[in-house]
Amino acid sequence: MSEHFTSRARYVIGPDGSPLTIADLPPANTRRWVIRRKAEVVAAVRGGLLSLSEACDRYRLTIDEFLSWQRSIEKHGLPGLRATRVQEYRG
Repeated sequence: MSEHFTSRARYVIGPDGSPLTIADLPPANTRRWVIRRKAEVVAAVRGGLLSLSEACDRYRLTIDEFLSWQRSIEKHGLPGLRATRVQEYRG
């Protein structure tokens, strides 16, 4: 019987340049999504700390919601995650 182990990162570099571990991620019951928390979750998935499905399950996100955060960071950097400025960054 063979066991399958997934290689997982122990830490990734967070949006502020510091190491980010599972313990540093926002709590699973987070309701207020500020820029920093969104960016930490995106960094965790990109770096292999969490899988996309684990992040969506843990934070009750849809895949589309997570991918929109990722696209916003890619196109506009951290300011693209600002909820009050969504209309300025779309298009």
